[in-house]
Amino acid sequence: MLDPYRLKTDFPILQTTMNGKPLVFLDSAASSQKPFQVIDAIDKYYKEQNANIHRGVYYISQKATELYERTRIKVAEFIGAKCGKVIIFTRNTTESINLVTQTWGRKNIGRGDVIVLTELEHHSNIVPWQMLAEEKSAVIKYIPINSDSSLDLSTLDTLIDYRTKIVAVSQMSNATGTIHDIKHIVQKAHSVGALFLLDGAQGACHIKTNVQELDVDFYAFSAHKMLGPTGVGVLYGKEEILERMPPWMGGGDMINDVSLERSTYADLPARLEAGTPNISGVIAFKEAIEYLEKVGLDEIHHHEKILNEYALERLNNLSGITIYGVNDLDKRGGVISFNLDGVHAHDVGSILDEEGIAIRVGHHCAQPFMKKMKIAGTCRASFYLYNTTEDIDRLIDGIKQVKEIFGRVLKR
Repeated sequence: MLDPYRLKTDFPILQTTMNGKPLVFLDSAASSQKPFQVIDAIDKYYKEQNANIHRGVYYISQKATELYERTRIKVAEFIGAKCGKVIIFTRNTTESINLVTQTWGRKNIGRGDVIVLTELEHHSNIVPWQMLAEEKSAVIKYIPINSDSSLDLSTLDTLIDYRTKIVAVSQMSNATGTIHDIKHIVQKAHSVGALFLLDGAQGACHIKTNVQELDVDFYAFSAHKMLGPTGVGVLYGKEEILERMPPWMGGGDMINDVSLERSTYADLPARLEAGTPNISGVIAFKEAIEYLEKVGLDEIHHHEKILNEYALERLNNLSGITIYGVNDLDKRGGVISFNLDGVHAHDVGSILDEEGIAIRVGHHCAQPFMKKMKIAGTCRASFYLYNTTEDIDRLIDGIKQVKEIFGRVLKR
């Protein structure tokens, strides 16, 4: 079984303090911590391999290119893609989704066409589609959520029909940790000829994913949530779809021939990767993936279920607390969102910060969900492979301190 105590030793920041207290990091849903292997790979690139890629004939440029392209192959293997050419490197999940809306979307979405999302999406999977819909006079429809934040799939037959061009859904909610039944929605989308985009920002780091088995047309995710560097994102697309997508950005490395009159474009994946990328980050991303593979995503998910069960049991023993999300641990990733009666989420976060406990507070880029719940935001504790039950005990002790402080304030 996964040993979080041993794994912690691979993460230098987890050996530090925050406000004079040993750091308890419970914000991996925003960005995970990085192990030595990833940090060392970045350091080695700048010390020994620093050169631009795909252009130089000299040794270190060729070496950097080789390492960069090895990561592309590793990513393809990690998500079960057919080959590396269908892996497009971007800056993050947000850019990956925007690439789809601004290339495939502009070419294929027209007046009256329907885009289907859900009420539980991150803003990154809402705003780009809203921008496209406004530009093209298209219509956006939303799969509603139930009171426990699960999707109401009984609405699919009325929402997804012959006018639907694409359905875009998160694999796992960053706001509640809810893991969605993706296969059923993919099948419904394809039954009417629509494409399906899976937002894997939270899923890729927690759930073993095979894009061919799921039959998704696009898959978008980020390295920084899965032990990798910031500034590296991935867009997977089916080859026949990517081949028909026009370039989004023009510039170096994405061309075949340029004259003063016109330009022709390179083959995949270069056509969709203009300019110098985050070379060190992409190279180090391979180390992050190999670390996750060594631990095992199934083991990580099982560990998170144990932490969820323990945390929910302890939280439910507290009075005056509201917890959001599904009760089925098989359908919940390592995220617990909650509120304390009479205490603003920012106050909770500030007091926990003084105790060395890092959680996220606010609307978590999921304002439609917050409005549906009639709340301004939540406190969110998110777990990963390096978290322990002792981290949760520290969280509970911190929450008790919040309740004690505000109990004294309210009595005045």
